[in-house]
Amino acid sequence: MKAIQYVEAGRPEWVEVPDPEAGKGQVVVAVRGVTTCPHWDLHIMAGKSMAPGGVVNYPYPVGQPGHEAMGEVTAVGPGVEDLKVGDTVAFWQDQGAGRSGCYAEQVLAEANNLLKVSPAYEPQQIASLELAMCVQVSFDQVLNITAIEGKRMAISGLGPAGLVALQMAKAYGAAEVIAFDPLSSRRELALELGATRVLNPLDEKAWPQDRFSPDALDLAIDCTGLNSAVQYLMHRTRSVVALFGVLREEVQFGFRHWCRGLHLVGYGDHNRAAAERALALIDTGKLRLDPLVSKTLPLTAYAEGVELLKAQQAIKVCFIP
Repeated sequence: MKAIQYVEAGRPEWVEVPDPEAGKGQVVVAVRGVTTCPHWDLHIMAGKSMAPGGVVNYPYPVGQPGHEAMGEVTAVGPGVEDLKVGDTVAFWQDQGAGRSGCYAEQVLAEANNLLKVSPAYEPQQIASLELAMCVQVSFDQVLNITAIEGKRMAISGLGPAGLVALQMAKAYGAAEVIAFDPLSSRRELALELGATRVLNPLDEKAWPQDRFSPDALDLAIDCTGLNSAVQYLMHRTRSVVALFGVLREEVQFGFRHWCRGLHLVGYGDHNRAAAERALALIDTGKLRLDPLVSKTLPLTAYAEGVELLKAQQAIKVCFIP
């Protein structure tokens, strides 16, 4: 089979590798579609670790960093009971460091990393289930503290995660969803997906900097990981600010946040139950993943797709092996 492999930073190649064989607890999946994780793809292309302080070694594992994928089970190893040949599946979590990834014609998968999905789904509609699971984890963090229903909820950063988050906020009953992003094209898409208001956070007058005001935000999720974006929300939110974006800088929590009990919440653990909740939202039409895909390309055009992400000309790219 063939797959993408980074032989060095900035040099992904289309290489020939042995076909995978399913061992105990494993299945082989013929990949029908795989979507980019822009944060990860751009870091690996640039030779940088996605995790602060991490190190990237090349050649990178075959098929990585592809992990948002769907396809058809073509072989089942011993001990697998819940999946059979012919099932349509999607990955609900990344398989982990050192494992083969999904930028490939086929991928060896631990059966426990997959959820069975409807064969009617096109790749653009379901491949990013893993991202939806990740965002659901942040919503679970909020729900552990307070209800979302009837609240005014803000989403900062309208990349893939932010666009999922605003739909989840609506699905969980937020009375208003306020979306912040400096890019007008992403604000327009957020409106199409149901945001109540879309604002440019670079405009100092966009939203009052007063978390004690009746007009304050009740809840917020930051999907940028930027210190400035997190502080922006903290100054304007009365109850909970959840951090989804990978935080690379320290944020300042002071008297104005301590007073009246602002909760600043970090990220939680990936888990299958969160993936199942996210899949239920997709199955019921409350969450759409296909609007996140700006372009569909053959997998051989992987480098072209990453360039579109770098130029902010695409939110996500879906590759078809």
